[in-house]
Amino acid sequence: MNDPMPMPDWNHIRAFLTTVEQGSLSAAARTLGLTQPTLSRQVAALEADLGVLLFERIGRSLSLTGAGQELLVSVRAMGQAAHGLSLAASGQSQSVDGLVRIAAMDVIATYVLPDVFKRLQKLAPKLQIEIVASNSISDLMRREADIAIRHVAPTQPELISHQCPDFSAHLYAATSYLDRYGRPTDFADVRDARFIGFANAGDLLPELTARGLPVTSDNFGWQTSSAAIAWQLVREGLGIGLMGKMIADRTPDVEMVLPTFTPIPAPIWLTTHRELHTSRRIRLVFDVLVEMLG
Repeated sequence: MNDPMPMPDWNHIRAFLTTVEQGSLSAAARTLGLTQPTLSRQVAALEADLGVLLFERIGRSLSLTGAGQELLVSVRAMGQAAHGLSLAASGQSQSVDGLVRIAAMDVIATYVLPDVFKRLQKLAPKLQIEIVASNSISDLMRREADIAIRHVAPTQPELISHQCPDFSAHLYAATSYLDRYGRPTDFADVRDARFIGFANAGDLLPELTARGLPVTSDNFGWQTSSAAIAWQLVREGLGIGLMGKMIADRTPDVEMVLPTFTPIPAPIWLTTHRELHTSRRIRLVFDVLVEMLG
């Protein structure tokens, strides 16, 4: 009988998972607080332990091999289990207290964070949370927030980050709107439809037309700089708008329009100070956000 393969070192597994999530060895090294050569050695050690090649180098970028793709499914499950263990350990004590400031886009603050706070209330009822709801990037270095939920990765080495699944934006409309104007079956059907623009329609138009929608600036009868307001206008039946599936799935009486439309990806990054490693309250909030946004 063959001896079972020894369990790989968790640090090596974490190095592999973080490299996949961050997209490069340098970004993964910053996230884990390691040098890039150290991280490379850990990934190479995992490959040696498993006897497979996990990454292929294409120019300066990395690409997962077939073996790497297969391993990633199990490794992500291990990562989620590790987060759950961390949360369970944090939840053993109800004494976590103090203030944590979270900066987030207004639509996430409105529709996603309330469920996060319900979870935190059970784990640490003495914790205080302040929401900085803004679509601009809060300056963590100036302590405008302790944790930020952003669309871009940080570049400062003093900050650490975790990439969550993309907030992919699909087309949606209220059932009341579709009952009045009909349900589009192909892209040509939205030529005269009313659209709701978030920020500047001129920024959104290239994304829509590149995906085959025959729309112009004339289609945007409503525009706002607030994603939360734009979504409320969709819910009120005023037109078609873009929203992440995470939020749309929580919203009654709203339907996806043209399911064949290629969604617009919007990366989501959790970013915080390196104080994460020493502050129990920031660590707890960060871990719950990772769990709920994942």
